Amino acid sequence: MTSPATRPIRVLIADDHPVVRRGMSALLGSLDGVEVVAEAATGEEALREAQLSRPDVVVMDIQMPAMDGVEATRRLATLLPDVAVLVVTMFEDDATVVSAMRAGARGYLLKGAEQEEILTTLRSVAAGQFVMGPGAAARLLGRLDPTPEPAPPFPELTAREREVLDLVARGHSNSRVAAELALAAKTVANHLSVIFTKLRVNGRTEAVILARQQGLGGGTAPAADGT
Repeated sequence: MTSPATRPIRVLIADDHPVVRRGMSALLGSLDGVEVVAEAATGEEALREAQLSRPDVVVMDIQMPAMDGVEATRRLATLLPDVAVLVVTMFEDDATVVSAMRAGARGYLLKGAEQEEILTTLRSVAAGQFVMGPGAAARLLGRLDPTPEPAPPFPELTAREREVLDLVARGHSNSRVAAELALAAKTVANHLSVIFTKLRVNGRTEAVILARQQGLGGGTAPAADGT
């Protein structure tokens, strides 16, 4: 029987690209002392799978549909505070790093990191340490401060729903919102129905007024009630 001291690090991989996810799973599964216990393609799936499989570490991508990796990390820190999040992403901009760390991630690596670096980082975050790539760490010294990042308006909305609401508040029709976000017009209409329900408003005009009060929409003319 494997003792607690030598048992493998249980890992959940969250990435919306199947090829990347399979490649990461194959890479981590080949490392000594690492066991891939689950995979997820969205932030919501990552939360669900983490609660089911109880991994030691979630390897989290940033850009995922519906709920991104930063929001998933924030919620995971509340639901399962003992589970470490290691953000592995292609994005190296300061804002992404800061958002991920403030959300509760214990580590940050760029995709393409060497195998040994990934393994060392996994072991470190699983042991409760805070680890970052040297470039990101150097930049963060001048960026992180005790001032909390302002919460986004309408926290009950997903990131995509806020995008839709922001564009509608700018006066865009459903068809234009669909074009800008590469969505079907019916999908935009469905998002709006959910938004109206969550914000407890009776329709488009009330939603626009509420959105502008919270800083969305850029102060353009009221949107019409058409599509």
